[in-house]
Amino acid sequence: MAYDATKLKDWQIAEAAEENMPTIDEWRERLNLQKDEIIPYGRLCKLDFMKIIERLKGRPDGKYIEVTAITPTPLGEGKTTTTMGILEGLGKRGKNVGGCIRQPSGGPTMNIKGTAAGGGNALLIPMTEFSMGLTGDINDIMNAHNLAMVALTARMQHERNYNDEELAKRSRMRRLNVDPTRVEMGWVMDFCAQSLRNIVIGLGGRMDGYTMQSKFGIAVSSELMAILSIVTDLADLRKRMDEITVAFDKNGNTVTTKDLEVGGAMTAWMRNTINPTLMCTVEYQPCMVHAGPFANIAVGQSSIIGDRIGLKMFDYHVTESGFAADIGFEKFWNVKCRFSGLKPHVSVLTTTIRALKMHGGGPKVVAGLPLPDAYTKEDLGLLEKGLPNMLHHINTIRTSGINPVVCINAFHTDTKEEIAMVRKAAEAAGARCALSEHWLKGGDGALELADVIMEACEEKNDFKFLYPAEMKLRERVDKIAKVVYGADGVSWAPDAEAKAKMFEADSKYNEYATMMVKTHLSLSHDPALKGVPKGWILPIRDVLIYSGAKFLCPCAGTISLMPGTSSDPAFRRVDVDTKTGKVRGLF
Repeated sequence: MAYDATKLKDWQIAEAAEENMPTIDEWRERLNLQKDEIIPYGRLCKLDFMKIIERLKGRPDGKYIEVTAITPTPLGEGKTTTTMGILEGLGKRGKNVGGCIRQPSGGPTMNIKGTAAGGGNALLIPMTEFSMGLTGDINDIMNAHNLAMVALTARMQHERNYNDEELAKRSRMRRLNVDPTRVEMGWVMDFCAQSLRNIVIGLGGRMDGYTMQSKFGIAVSSELMAILSIVTDLADLRKRMDEITVAFDKNGNTVTTKDLEVGGAMTAWMRNTINPTLMCTVEYQPCMVHAGPFANIAVGQSSIIGDRIGLKMFDYHVTESGFAADIGFEKFWNVKCRFSGLKPHVSVLTTTIRALKMHGGGPKVVAGLPLPDAYTKEDLGLLEKGLPNMLHHINTIRTSGINPVVCINAFHTDTKEEIAMVRKAAEAAGARCALSEHWLKGGDGALELADVIMEACEEKNDFKFLYPAEMKLRERVDKIAKVVYGADGVSWAPDAEAKAKMFEADSKYNEYATMMVKTHLSLSHDPALKGVPKGWILPIRDVLIYSGAKFLCPCAGTISLMPGTSSDPAFRRVDVDTKTGKVRGLF
């Protein structure tokens, strides 16, 4: 029986559902796991990836379902809610289904967006643990990342204070000659703290560190989180921990975590992060949580490890991509699937009438402010003008060889005529389409969606990458810009082009993934351009290198790795019931 989502807050629904949440022993029996394949963490548990994948290596993979979306409003269009709804709908159909989503960051949870647990009757539980640290993966990543900065800044101080003979005598160190103006890494914390974007460290005397400019990013933007999302096992993690570029020396050579002799200790901090955490929907379908949300520079996907386990454990495995199909699906398609060797059976395009109206020229949507009336009243003209954005994303997915399923993520203000218009347009474009009321009704509201997805999974697709692995960086960017974004071409800033030429000339970069960096609020680089912009050029201002993750990141526009906290943040409404100890106010 579904909870009344129109009257109850998400945390209230979660609290009620958690009373009957399966115990660890019940999960072990239900999922046919061995005793040593579950690692308890209070009322949660982690799954021992290495043991499970070894035991099930001979079992055929299940159906692989990816969830993406149209270009969203700043409020988001419910990809996680839809993912939970798919799990619940397939569960109602009696299917062996599970999923894997990303762990939310404390920054958005305590800011405007709130947690990323879904909503209504399509919600992940236990919600408090999910929203506030879970089993410690982000904390472990913060410690490992900041340890690299400790190693670097301490080394710089000692090299300044001692001559070569003293340095070698004290600690067997060779001089690295780090260029203080070319330190690539900064520090991380998991809150939105704009005052830490640009800082000066090492103030005081000679024993108080090395004085230089530095910076903070939000923890989930760390390269270590990107690495966690794409590693195959602990040995792969350990190897990549030695390959991270921390800085450059005064001759322009890289200074890596291996040079600082810190990669082993960083891996020790992260040793437990390779095991996904097991959670469930409010209707008790299993769902793993693994890797983080940052989808601008990082891949923005739940982990390859989580998907590999899920495809062995479940007949239907659902995974979610960050942001819209131009970013999330594109990276799933051309990066994650290339790295993993896995091929999806179907992609679900989450669509809302609210977002389509915005793309049709509706009033500006601002997170934290009331939604304008145009989005809650029928307006077929506005909706029709916004449909090209959905059609563009359908075509992007079809370019991969997959015929998508369009999910109309229903709001109670949507009218029958508006729903019919979206369905007609989607089907005319060759996509399957389903209305889903999972937020309001849970699995019962997602039965049509579940049926359409099962049908789509039986259809043979011709999945293929957008570009061959041997294609050069600038050619890749041009292809992505034109085919996925709809740009007329690409313009390169002189410094960015010089970097691109350098990467193209060095064969060691041939295996690096192309990880595009741009706004998620538009198909273009300009968040103000809605719908399907025409007659524009994608400007690339820089190319970042993540040598541990093996990403080259062409940057279109300015992307901050440290978001800011708003004037009305969510933490104002979060509190603890002092009698029960339960957290209230999360959303």
